Amino acid sequence: MVYDFDKVIDRYNTDSLKYDFAERRGKPADILPLWVADMDFQVPDEVIEALVDKSRHGIFGYSDGLEDYDEAVFSWFKTYFDWEVKRSWLVKTPGVVYAVTTAIRAYTEKDDAVLIQEPVYYPFRESILINERRIVVNQLVYKNNKYHIDFEDFERKIVDEKVKLFILCSPHNPVGRVWRKNELVRMAEICLAHNVLIVSDEIHMDFTYEGYKHEVLANLDGRFNDCVITCTAPSKTFNLAALQLSNVFIANRQLRHAFKDAMARSGYSQPNVMGLVSTKAAYTYGHQWLKELKAYLKGNLDFMKDYLAANIPEAIVVEPEGTYLVWVDVSHVPQFAGKSPEEIDAFMVERAGLWLDGGTMFGAGGEGFQRFNIACPRKVLGKALEQFGNALK
Repeated sequence: MVYDFDKVIDRYNTDSLKYDFAERRGKPADILPLWVADMDFQVPDEVIEALVDKSRHGIFGYSDGLEDYDEAVFSWFKTYFDWEVKRSWLVKTPGVVYAVTTAIRAYTEKDDAVLIQEPVYYPFRESILINERRIVVNQLVYKNNKYHIDFEDFERKIVDEKVKLFILCSPHNPVGRVWRKNELVRMAEICLAHNVLIVSDEIHMDFTYEGYKHEVLANLDGRFNDCVITCTAPSKTFNLAALQLSNVFIANRQLRHAFKDAMARSGYSQPNVMGLVSTKAAYTYGHQWLKELKAYLKGNLDFMKDYLAANIPEAIVVEPEGTYLVWVDVSHVPQFAGKSPEEIDAFMVERAGLWLDGGTMFGAGGEGFQRFNIACPRKVLGKALEQFGNALK
């Protein structure tokens, strides 16, 4: 391997939300964080060099992406997803959560119903509530250590609650599902039949494990171009979250104009120049880095499963098909019998010294689960698992 993902890099005193804000968020200063979804790996060298070159130029005026930026982005999607996009579809935003919130404002009114599939990425719920819309939940079904969609409930909720917008998480965070083509098509056709727009958060699209393939929803059928807003970003793939740039694709002209109008009302215009520079470099030169990273993450996943099987067999890993976030069912761990989700969260912090994302923050069905971020050097992951095991002992 060209890249050394075993290297432990000190992130303290770097203004890192993950490492430097524990005390401000009520956690011990020395807690080991495996919570927020960023990685403890350096970006590809070419990305660093591109950012350094831009910094040396020393002028950071208003900027936007030119044709070479577009070509780097479009080439990536064509190579990995056989998805051909048009330049007119692209709208740049400072993040996928910003894009989701903008879509809520653009396509719905106060008290309109917005559907989500919990347990799911918690900013979806927050974005709906802060914009005074109604949350409708099509809860995912957990059966035989895997999650499934209740399609009958999905359509019934859309009809009964007069849902206007559906926020899809694909691949799904936190449960790790990579939705199959037939699942995506069935959801989209139900939405088409009932005039429901779909905001498809596909930020984890580059992280799928062997045997699973991410399908871009909008690419599955030309009809879906009139109802799907596709949200993508290099931030998860290449650890660029702080540079704040996402690429949103809206084929329908009317929907695109409504989205841009909502952006204008928020006061946002030109993107972060460092986001442009890093995205172009990552999508141009990051192929080998990503290939090796995915192999390393698979090694981390196997390491975690082996440790838990040998030491805490009652902690059940929900086998992830995608993402570097591992959803673990701890409800059968004997030490947690009769404990509330809040008590389990407190145990993880106070006894195990771990900062994880407790399952209840992801909504309905999250009780009894903990989410682990395994995008870290194996030595760090091993330390975290040992702290968990020792605390239980």
